[in-house]
Amino acid sequence: MTAPGAGTVRVTFAGSGDAFGSGGRLQACIHVQAAGSPPVLLDCGATSLVALKRQGLDPGDVAAVFVSHRHVDHFGGVPHLILDGQFTRRTAPLTVVGPPGTTGWLTEAMEIMFPGSSTARRRFPVEVVELRPGGHPAVVGVVSARGWEVNHGMAGGPFLGLRLELAGVVIGYTGDTAWTDSLADVAAGTDLFIAESYFWDKAVPFHLRHADLVAHRHELTGKRVVLTHMSTDMLAHADEAAFELAHDGLRVDLKA
Repeated sequence: MTAPGAGTVRVTFAGSGDAFGSGGRLQACIHVQAAGSPPVLLDCGATSLVALKRQGLDPGDVAAVFVSHRHVDHFGGVPHLILDGQFTRRTAPLTVVGPPGTTGWLTEAMEIMFPGSSTARRRFPVEVVELRPGGHPAVVGVVSARGWEVNHGMAGGPFLGLRLELAGVVIGYTGDTAWTDSLADVAAGTDLFIAESYFWDKAVPFHLRHADLVAHRHELTGKRVVLTHMSTDMLAHADEAAFELAHDGLRVDLKA
């Protein structure tokens, strides 16, 4: 795939699915690249290497992964990304950015999936940056990241909504969550707001529904809203959706 043009931030939904492959979609993996800079990922689900390679995107180019939470469909691809770098003789550093606890999660995940891999020698450094919730910024390369705690309500938290600023463009991302007031902070004035829409209107704990997003539409002040992480139920209502829907391979070019 060609690189983004000058002054452009390109967002590619390499994986736009839920945990269960609804609609044949791959798990959360959103590739973000500003012109002239290495790309980063928003989430890295277990199928992310397949997702990236299917779109012609080199996993070895990824400079950082911004993780919303530790569930496998959002975090499970990070060990694969690291090991792929080892086997392809990567030398460029990789930074993993996530909620408090990410350092331990990464070690545990690598040892469960590939015993001994967390301490294996590498040609490239892997750094972990833990984001403090509440909108406290962390600068990683060309990206300024902020996180707000959201309400996914299950074991394995904390869970973050993320906001990335790069090359004059602002991208907000809900991760997985029920509606919570902090989403208005994540969305405020964004050039692109990426929102989970797991179900259409069925009340499911700790996830966003299309009905929630419609009800709070006045609080979503981003210029463009794209829905992702959709179940079979939500996909069955695709033609009725009030917002744009992601699909694997969707590419969005943003200008500052």
